[in-house]
Amino acid sequence: MDSRKFILQETAFISIGQVICVGAMVGIFALLGQYNTSVLLGGAVGAVLAILNFFFMAVGASLAADKAANQNTKGGKATIQLSFLLRYVLLFVILFAFAKSGLCNPIALVLPLVFTRPIISITEFFRKPGESKP
Repeated sequence: MDSRKFILQETAFISIGQVICVGAMVGIFALLGQYNTSVLLGGAVGAVLAILNFFFMAVGASLAADKAANQNTKGGKATIQLSFLLRYVLLFVILFAFAKSGLCNPIALVLPLVFTRPIISITEFFRKPGESKP
C-alpha cells in the first residue's frame, strides 16, 4: 500500500475514533451536570488538534523513513526530531491560547489528545490478520 494512502487511512480511523470519544466525553460531562458550550468547543478544538498532530507525525515519520531508505539516516533522524519539536511547540502554544481565553474547558481541551493512543490500540485490535503496515 502506498504510504500516502496508508497515512490517510490511519488518519481517518483516528478521526472516527476522536468523534466517538469526544461524543462520549461530552455525554459524561452532561451526566455529571458540567456540560456547557465551553466543553463542546474544548472537545472539538482538542479533537482537531489531536487529528492534525497524528497526521503531521505520520507524514514526518514517512519522510524520515524515505530518507533512511535512501541511506540518509542522519537526515531521517533530524526530520523526526524537528517534526517532534515543531508539533509540540505549536500544540502547546495553541492549547495555552485556548485555555487562557476561557472559551474552552481545559479538561475537555486536553482529553482528546489522550484518546489517540487507545484509538490506535483498538484499531490494531480490529486489523485483519493478513493486513500489514507498509
